[in-house]
Amino acid sequence: MSGDPAEWREAIRAGDRRAMARAITLLESSRADRAAEGQAILDALVPDTGGAIRVGVSGPPGLGKSHLIEALGLKLVGQGLRVAVLAVDPSSPVTGGSILGDKTRMEELSRSPAAFIRPSPSGGSLGGVAQRTRECMMVCEAAGYDVVIVETVGIGQSEVAVSSMVDFFLVLLLPSGGDDLQGIKKGVMELADTLVVNKADGDLADAAARTRGSYAAAVELFRPSSAVWAPRVLAASALTGAGIDEIWDTILEHKRLTEESGEREERRRTQALAWMWTLVDQGLEQAFRSSDAVKRRLGDLERDVQARKTTPAAAARALLHAFTGD
Repeated sequence: MSGDPAEWREAIRAGDRRAMARAITLLESSRADRAAEGQAILDALVPDTGGAIRVGVSGPPGLGKSHLIEALGLKLVGQGLRVAVLAVDPSSPVTGGSILGDKTRMEELSRSPAAFIRPSPSGGSLGGVAQRTRECMMVCEAAGYDVVIVETVGIGQSEVAVSSMVDFFLVLLLPSGGDDLQGIKKGVMELADTLVVNKADGDLADAAARTRGSYAAAVELFRPSSAVWAPRVLAASALTGAGIDEIWDTILEHKRLTEESGEREERRRTQALAWMWTLVDQGLEQAFRSSDAVKRRLGDLERDVQARKTTPAAAARALLHAFTGD
């Protein structure tokens, strides 16, 4: 395929999965020229984006996020919907590599022609999402996918980044004894549109019911961020399929209520502006670190800070003065 963004747009709009994958690879590239090519393609796709229901799924490791997403995805493709899953794997802080194993964990769903599963490394990005997840989501929307699900790393980073890009934020929980709440962060609970106790089957069914009750009582103590929606607490089993219908019905109800009130569109406008400023911050940091004037001063100032010859604040001011030329 040529570098003409219009040609890429037509291929992606036609549902060309190879073109989608290649466009996402360009967007995620660390090479400036390839990333710029990806952005040019994305610019051409903008008029075709925004039509999907955007769902974020988070929770600690071992909760069965991939299995629950697969169960939900299979239900949706069974209804004639097209589903894209952007599954973010944690990058190693040492090697920078990641396992990227979600296609193997969602083997049945990945075989469906109506599903597109794209594992991406988090690249050390906070919030448990890849740095270009938003752009990848837009590519999937332009290709006509009805639902885009973002599965996050869920290893303890701030999940604010997740809720800032989706319409519906779902947090998974493990069944516990029910006598105390898990160590899930209060901030995550306040961001969640729905909490789901997974693995509510077999010997864990009673524990899941108790856990659901405990969290249902806890969320009532929080002030809802929406005027039309209060967080729900559900129980489900990816193994048996129990509760999957209720999860989807809840997502649809949330969509209906927030669309009618105008909250959904306002949320997306706010998210778009927030992402713009995130990119501005990233661009400024990159420009700062690549500045020759900063590089000339950086080594000496770092040594002075380490030797306690100057304060970190004074060194930072000196670097900023070198960058701005003041």
